[in-house]
Amino acid sequence: MKVTFLLVVLLGLALSGCGVLGQAGLPGNAETSSQASPQAVTGIAAAYPDLGPAPELENTVWLNSDQPLRLKDLRGKVVLLEMWTFACINCQHVIPALSDWYRQYSDQGLVIIGNHFPEFAFESDLGNLQDALQRLGIAYPVAQDNNGQTWSAYHNRYWPTLYLIDKRGRIRYTHIGEGAYDATQKAIVALLNEPG
Repeated sequence: MKVTFLLVVLLGLALSGCGVLGQAGLPGNAETSSQASPQAVTGIAAAYPDLGPAPELENTVWLNSDQPLRLKDLRGKVVLLEMWTFACINCQHVIPALSDWYRQYSDQGLVIIGNHFPEFAFESDLGNLQDALQRLGIAYPVAQDNNGQTWSAYHNRYWPTLYLIDKRGRIRYTHIGEGAYDATQKAIVALLNEPG
């Protein structure tokens, strides 16, 4: 009985710790899911909390895009922003799913953006990044973030991290690391089906 109680308490602490970690790194005005905006979304996407406004992208160097992308110009679309670096094996493992989603949902309003923040000096070289995009078959837009401005604006700490930003520019879903592909795809579909 004592062992069961202890396990329940430890599990509760672990789960609350995960929630704190999941939200402590989020940008914005410290708005959490318990303080969702009054315009709470109804219907299928109601399960995804409003985690606050997504910081604007200020990157100046873009690949696979004719011009810099800004979230304010992408209102009405769902944005999947990935924090990544090309030499990270975990990031490489996520690319096939991102590429599939790009092919499957871009004509339905999904915009995928890779924010490339280098871990090592050789990853900051633009030529190396261009080669990596070609080698890895990445067709979606990628922003070079050598100074970490976007990385820092999102209070990000891990490669890869995915942020789903809804049609109003609000962060609604995050995932750190590989995996959870079904859950992420479900969130993409739910946010795409949400009214603009």
